[in-house]
Amino acid sequence: MGNDEVVLVDFDLSMFCVRVKIALAEKGVEFESRKEDLVNTKSELLLQMNPVYKMVPVLIHNGKPISESLIIVEYIDEVWRDRTPLLPTDPYQRAQARFWADFVDHKVHEIGKRIWTGKIGEHEEDKKELVENLKQLEEALGDMPYFGGHTFGFVDIALIPFYKWFSSFEKIGNFKLHCPKITAWANRCLVRESVSKYVSDEKDVNDFVLSYRKLIGMD
Repeated sequence: MGNDEVVLVDFDLSMFCVRVKIALAEKGVEFESRKEDLVNTKSELLLQMNPVYKMVPVLIHNGKPISESLIIVEYIDEVWRDRTPLLPTDPYQRAQARFWADFVDHKVHEIGKRIWTGKIGEHEEDKKELVENLKQLEEALGDMPYFGGHTFGFVDIALIPFYKWFSSFEKIGNFKLHCPKITAWANRCLVRESVSKYVSDEKDVNDFVLSYRKLIGMD
């Protein structure tokens, strides 16, 4: 599929865009990044290609748009199936991978966002729940190097973009996330070229969080 046109409607600090970029890199697929300014005006391209949610990421493959990051990652895995697989071939293991990726969206992202957009030091229940959820992810990881066992894959791609946001959760929430297995796992992921190239810098994330909080009147 060497003549494919692959465009990503993108925002560098979006964890969800990072997922797509890592998946494309793992497959060795070249793409064009069309940057969005989500704080100000959304582009006509974004509004045209994702008229329902009007959110990044959107993958445009040969003119056809695909939205929602996990759906996009699965699409990438199916289209370029002759290259490094991202999902297991076994149906049960594939279902488990989808379960834990969905867990990341609902039990890490949603709770983390409530913390970093909320009042400093508040959200006690959210902080407790986030700690418990990370413990559950550590149990799912077990003693394996990756969530896919010995193979970097779907769940790793789903979770690793959030790792650099943990310090912002901690600073705004005024608490500490102690998850040594997740930390060791993240360090393994971060040495991969596909990950290190696209995962956001911690300082950039913290700066964005501070500026966004000022924009919404939380600081």
